[in-house]
Amino acid sequence: MPKKLVLITGVTRGLGLAMTEEFIRLGHTVLGCGRRKNDIEALLRSFGKPHDFYTVDVASADEVKSWASLLLSTHGPPDLLLNNAGIINNNAPLWEISAQEFSAVIDVNVKGVANVIRHFVPQMIERRKGTIINFSSGWGRSTDAEVAPYCASKWAIEGLTLALSQELPKGLAAISLNPGIIDTAMLRSCFGDSAKSYISPSEWAKKAVPLLLKFGPGDNGKQAGIP
Repeated sequence: MPKKLVLITGVTRGLGLAMTEEFIRLGHTVLGCGRRKNDIEALLRSFGKPHDFYTVDVASADEVKSWASLLLSTHGPPDLLLNNAGIINNNAPLWEISAQEFSAVIDVNVKGVANVIRHFVPQMIERRKGTIINFSSGWGRSTDAEVAPYCASKWAIEGLTLALSQELPKGLAAISLNPGIIDTAMLRSCFGDSAKSYISPSEWAKKAVPLLLKFGPGDNGKQAGIP
């Protein structure tokens, strides 16, 4: 398989970190961002050029614009764009969740995806090539109590991705992905210690990354999952 330029948001932990390590292990080039400066610096020490990592908050349109301008000028548009960065609300009924916490979930999980698309996809369109995978959730296709903001954000991602797939020209694809249930810090915030019974991020990445690399124009509009 030809080596690809892969852009991943939220690379400092969980699925983002596991995917970064697996894509690099398979010989692909990874460009990524995360909000934690110390963790980004650790990635830069672990993986040299041509991989590159920056401290960026995807919820900030200005930060994403600057990051995109830098990467596009030095690397060109990605072959595979993975909108992975996300947060979840603390378990609580909707009426007990503050406006600030609700907005934070929407800002990262929905606006963050739109910010990345806005600043990277035009050059992918110009090249008429590339795959955009927006990370959704089982809770983007179903619901549960005490995670209403998160459910709302992931249902939004499903709609956003389907609409985007209708806007893209031939040669590109937009796909929403339910990664499944994985033992991450996010899952532990909901499930507690029972999260340990699920697959680890590194185990998941070994299975998922080869599948992610296979997605292409024929999958445009697909609501996919990792079996």
